[in-house]
Amino acid sequence: MPRPITVGLDGSPESRAAAEWAAREAKLRGLPVKLVQAWEAVPESMAQTPLPAAGTLRHWTEKVPREAANGLRLRHPGVEVTTEHVTGPPTEALVRAAKDAELLVLGSRGLSGIGGFLVGSVGLAVVAYAERPVVLVRAGEQATDEHEKDQAGIRSTAPAFRPVVLGLDAGRPDEELLGFAFDAAARRNAPLRVVHGWSPPPYHLYGMALEPAVEREVARGDAAIVTEVLRPWRQKFPDVEVVKESCYGSPSSLLIDASREASLVVVGRRIRHSSVGAHIGPVTHAVLHHATAPVAVVPHG
Repeated sequence: MPRPITVGLDGSPESRAAAEWAAREAKLRGLPVKLVQAWEAVPESMAQTPLPAAGTLRHWTEKVPREAANGLRLRHPGVEVTTEHVTGPPTEALVRAAKDAELLVLGSRGLSGIGGFLVGSVGLAVVAYAERPVVLVRAGEQATDEHEKDQAGIRSTAPAFRPVVLGLDAGRPDEELLGFAFDAAARRNAPLRVVHGWSPPPYHLYGMALEPAVEREVARGDAAIVTEVLRPWRQKFPDVEVVKESCYGSPSSLLIDASREASLVVVGRRIRHSSVGAHIGPVTHAVLHHATAPVAVVPHG
C-alpha cells in the first residue's frame, strides 16, 4: 500500500493551502492524500466543566475535515482523499502521523508586507522531530505561483514549472536529500537549481578582504567539488537540467534569494540524538522563516 501525503489540518487558511499543495503533489506522485486533524483531549481536571463551545468542537472534528476532503476531491479529480482524527498534543500527533507518510505537509502564515513564513512552535517542533520529509506551505499559496509566467506576463498553470532549488552542503552531501530534490525536479519536468554557498579560508576571516585571484581559485575548487557530488545523480536523472551556483556568501541568504523564482526549495536537517533534543540547523531555520516558496525539509543521517 503506498504511503500517503499527509496534511496537518486545523481548518485555518494555512492548513487549507497546505492541503491544496498536497493534492497537487499527490497527483504528480500518484499517491493518496490523508488529512489528519490532531485534537488534544480535555484534561481530567476539566472533564466536569461544561464546554460552552460543544458545537464548535463537533464542527472542527467532523465538518471541517469532511468539507476539506470533499473540496479536494472536486478540485483534484483522481486523487484519493481520506481523513483521520488523532488525539494528543499536536506536535506529538503529527510526528506520529509522519512516520507512515511519504511527506507531511503543514501550513504556515505568510508575513504581512514582506516575503516569508511565520512558522509557529508546533511547525518547528514537527520539522525537528519528524522522521519523514516535511513541507511548509504559506497561506495564500496558489498553483500558479509554482509556474513561470506566459508570454503575456500572466501566471497560470499552463507554462513550465519554476525551478526546484536545492541547498547543498558539498562537504557533507546526503543521498536522501539529493534524491528527493532530483525526483521533485523530474516529476515537474523543471530545472534543478543547486545552490551552494562557501566562505573564505579561516585565515582570511580576521584579515583583509579576500583578493580576487584567491576568490576565483577557491570558487573553482568549490565548484569542482559540487560537480563531483552531482555527477552520479545527473547520470541517474539524465533528463533533469541542472544549474549549479557555487557562490561566495551566506548559504541561507543565497537560498532565500533563489526561493523568489522557485516552485519548491529543498533543504536538509541532519538527524541528531542528544540530551538537548532535536536541532534544525541555522540555514534550514532561516530558510523556513524567509523563503517565499514552499520549503521541503528532508531529514538525513
